[in-house]
This record gives sequence, C-alpha cells and structure tokens, in this order.
Amino acid sequence: MDLILWRHAEAEDGEPDLQRALTPKGQKQARRMADWLSTQLPEGCKILVSPALRTLQTVEPLGRKFKVAPQLSPGAGPHDILRAANWPNSKEAVLVVGHQPTLGQVAALLVSGKAQDWEMKKANVWWIVQREPQDPYSLYVKAVMAPDLIVK
Repeated sequence: MDLILWRHAEAEDGEPDLQRALTPKGQKQARRMADWLSTQLPEGCKILVSPALRTLQTVEPLGRKFKVAPQLSPGAGPHDILRAANWPNSKEAVLVVGHQPTLGQVAALLVSGKAQDWEMKKANVWWIVQREPQDPYSLYVKAVMAPDLIVK
C-alpha cells in the first residue's frame, strides 16, 4: 500500500483554527506540490482531507476528487489517520492531507515503529510504501518532497 502524507501549506495565524486560510506563500507552496503530485499519483488514488480550510485550499490545486474526513481534523492521533487510510490493507494508494504534529507522528510510527514527534515542514509530502500488508519489513520511504525543491 502507498500512503502519501501531505501537510497543509503555510496558513495565516488566528482563530477559529478550522477557518485559517493559506497565505500567498502557502498558495504558491500548494500549487507547486500539486503540480508535482499530479505527475506522480496513481489514477485511482484515494484522497482524504481534513475539514480545515487550509487543508482544503492545499488540495484544491491538485484538481482531483477528494473526501473530507473529520477524523483527520487538528488534534487527531496517528492511529486515527491510519484507520482512515485503511493502513496497510487499502487496495489503492491513499493521499492524506492533514496537520502537524499528527502526520510526523504517523511517519515516525511507520518508519521507526515508535510514536515520536517527527517534524514535517509545511506543504511537504512523505510517501511511504508497504509492499505486503502483513510484512512490516517490506516498508520503505519512497519519497520526501518539499515545494522549494520542485523546479518549474
């Protein structure tokens, strides 16, 4: 199974938290990452997005259908993300657009086997693959990408 974790792009400060919009820099980050992802994601990729405005604005430039998943809201735990994505049993790749610290915790849990607070920068993508659902030794990191590394 392919699990792609995409942290929302840079957002404005303020309250209420779920209504924070992307900054102009964040809009640019989202467009760059969406351009890269559109060339990389498989056709049947399932896309799950937190209901926060900043995550919806991050995924919008991708131009694909997505499902808003309340269980990905800020404050969710890493196991909530894995359950929503049906890890490691999903037949299709799953892209999750969410928040820190949860996405970093998901990456840490999958890669190291321990719940840790790994930093995941804004608008970055971590692509994790487990070839065999019942074999954690078949897991590897396929890509880690930042929007400033994408050449247009």
